Amino acid sequence: MKIHPTAFVDKDVLIEDDVEIGAFSTITGKVKIGKGTKIGNNVMIEGKVTIGENNVIYHFACIGFPPQDVKYKGEETEVVIGNNNIIREFVTIHRATGEGEKTCIGDNCFLMAYTHLGHNVKIGNNVVIANGTQLAGHVEIHDFAVLSGGVLIHQFCRVGKYAMIRGRARLGLDVVPYVIADGVENTEIKGLNIVGLRRNGFSEERIKILKDAYKILFRQNLNTSQALEILERDFSKYDDIKYLIEFIKTSKRGIGK
Repeated sequence: MKIHPTAFVDKDVLIEDDVEIGAFSTITGKVKIGKGTKIGNNVMIEGKVTIGENNVIYHFACIGFPPQDVKYKGEETEVVIGNNNIIREFVTIHRATGEGEKTCIGDNCFLMAYTHLGHNVKIGNNVVIANGTQLAGHVEIHDFAVLSGGVLIHQFCRVGKYAMIRGRARLGLDVVPYVIADGVENTEIKGLNIVGLRRNGFSEERIKILKDAYKILFRQNLNTSQALEILERDFSKYDDIKYLIEFIKTSKRGIGK
């Protein structure tokens, strides 16, 4: 391992092989850092934080600080970060609210500068979040989603797999999988994320099925219950549609249209 002499690392911190910690960084509390992870200058990590392998954390990132939640009373909570993530400058990732709860990031994610992850946020794998995007408490971002810059997401909202959110959108409802979404006054679905699906290896046959499901859900003047009935009857043999149906059924805030 390589720790700059000006860095402060608490005696309780567990550090595996090949970890690098830059100048003036401070790491305190029940922190575990996996092998190959590189931490830049002036990074602050505190509390109960588990960081996996081969992550790169850039200057001035702050990870593991208490949640900005008036309900929080000092209970032990955690941040868990997977492997192979890039966390850029001035990113903030807060611990969860609720005894034993976690704020989680999966593997292979890219969090660009000034991103904020509030308490109890759950980020899947292969997620990209661009500069200045702010996630309130309990937000969920599923695998392969892309959030453009300056996006604001209300607490408890979810963004489904392979969805793309346009820059400066304000989201107050769930964004279903596979779509492009925007939002000024409310969450608006603009179409299928066809370019993103192709880039991620979806066949034209899979995309055709998603197009058909999209038309039923958003273009036939059906309410959500009516659309779900048709999707379950005619499309439930397809795994992509099974996930879409389950996503909608488990929505707490409703879905954007």
